[in-house]
Amino acid sequence: MWSRDLLRRWRKPAGILVVACALGGLTAGCWQPLYGKPPGVNADSAYDKFLATEIPPIVAVHGTPAERIAVGMFNALQFDLHGGATVSAPTYRLVVNVGTSQYTAVLDPVTGRPNTQIDAVIANYSLVEIATNKAVVQDNCFAHVDFDIPGSEQRFAKQRGQRDAEDRAILLAAETIRNRLASYFVAGT
Repeated sequence: MWSRDLLRRWRKPAGILVVACALGGLTAGCWQPLYGKPPGVNADSAYDKFLATEIPPIVAVHGTPAERIAVGMFNALQFDLHGGATVSAPTYRLVVNVGTSQYTAVLDPVTGRPNTQIDAVIANYSLVEIATNKAVVQDNCFAHVDFDIPGSEQRFAKQRGQRDAEDRAILLAAETIRNRLASYFVAGT
């Protein structure tokens, strides 16, 4: 008697498990790793193509906030694409131009000083195939980050908050560029 009760209780979850396994089996051939090589295929993975991508230094006007962002973007892209490895025999060149802008979001009604600002990092980039000197990917990305200004008593807190916000924006923009390039290397779009 208890075995029929147990069978009735487990019938529905077992059916759901069978259906889930069947659907998983049907879609198993569609999955393809983004950064690794597909099994049984000799083609280069996205990671191999990242290693074959040369990043020339990003040019910005000396002494401007964009210069610090250009250096940070170069370092972030080097780490995201190469992971510390050196590029040998590059087949692609990633050309990047960066800019920055600031917006005041909230003003203190008593003092008229800003309480919150928004920094934006804008990056225009193109991936050029070195053999043909043809741009295969041209796009732009931007990252908006905000930071708070704690008041007039802490004079340097605004500068530190702005730098931290710019660093976050640089990492976001570099990650966006990496993901776009991975999409091109894997799907060709």
